[in-house]
Amino acid sequence: MNYNSQNSPFQGGNPPDFKKIRKFLVPAIIIILVIIVGSTSWFTVDNRQQAVVTTFGKVTAIKDAGIHFKLPFGIQRVQKVDSNVYQKIEVGYRPSPSDGMQYTTIDNESKMITGDFNIVNVDFYIEYKISDPVKYLYGSYEPDLVLKNLVQSQFRNVIGSTVVDRVLTDGKSEIEILTKDLVMGVLEEYDIGLMLIDVKIQDSEPPTLEVSEAFKAVETAKQGADTAINDAKAYENFELPKAQAEADKLIQNAEYLKQKRINEARQQVAIFEAMYKEYALNPDITRSRMYYEAISNILPGIRLYIDASEGQTQKLLPLEGLIDTSSSSSVERGVAE
Repeated sequence: MNYNSQNSPFQGGNPPDFKKIRKFLVPAIIIILVIIVGSTSWFTVDNRQQAVVTTFGKVTAIKDAGIHFKLPFGIQRVQKVDSNVYQKIEVGYRPSPSDGMQYTTIDNESKMITGDFNIVNVDFYIEYKISDPVKYLYGSYEPDLVLKNLVQSQFRNVIGSTVVDRVLTDGKSEIEILTKDLVMGVLEEYDIGLMLIDVKIQDSEPPTLEVSEAFKAVETAKQGADTAINDAKAYENFELPKAQAEADKLIQNAEYLKQKRINEARQQVAIFEAMYKEYALNPDITRSRMYYEAISNILPGIRLYIDASEGQTQKLLPLEGLIDTSSSSSVERGVAE
């Protein structure tokens, strides 16, 4: 193989010119350093996050959303946490990777024993939020796992003191509230930078199909009972106003009759008092008048005469000319005395 001296970088055997090389190398190194410093001297935080800044491993700042600067070359490091969103932990089930609508049951998490020694499968999820990013990062090892284990423990504790009927039917809300209260009390003591938002039961069912069908029948019967109660209340609400209106009508009629009797009694009293005054002024005349009126009422249609005898002469006077007979114009009165 022939060697061409014209293609050699060291033509004529001269050494390389390091001055020219240094002339281009130094600016290139400076440019590279500037790029490295520039790329490691700032960071961004989105609206969902908070950033914890450490200087030589010590927490020195907490940054919210936006663009921020830091010291390069690892002097200051940044760790971002999703502190402004609610996070979720599934217990007893997992969404299928291929189809998010399908779920896979985790038996060792969902299977529990109730207070009356029955076995149930309960799936639930935990909603929580990072309340303190520093304590979340440095207060414990895997705080999410700590929260999951804590909720599981307290949830099993509540289920273990509840009968199976309540777990499968109408006691779910009470179980959720009791579990949340217990977890919040323990979580405050742990102080790992997490805040529990809610505990929700996703599903609860017996471990066998036969038991599940029995509980469904019980639930159907309860719904039927609720429907009958609602129908009865609707009928009550329809009929009650009518009954109340009828009662008000009877009460008003009774009040009217009562007032009428009172007025009649007062009228009778007034008449009696007037007659008594007349009787006190003229006892004989009033007594005779009352006698004649009583005879007229007892013997209707009888002509009544008054004996006005003087001495041995007997004179009979008709009473029609002496009293008002307008109220009984069609009745004839008379009697001989």
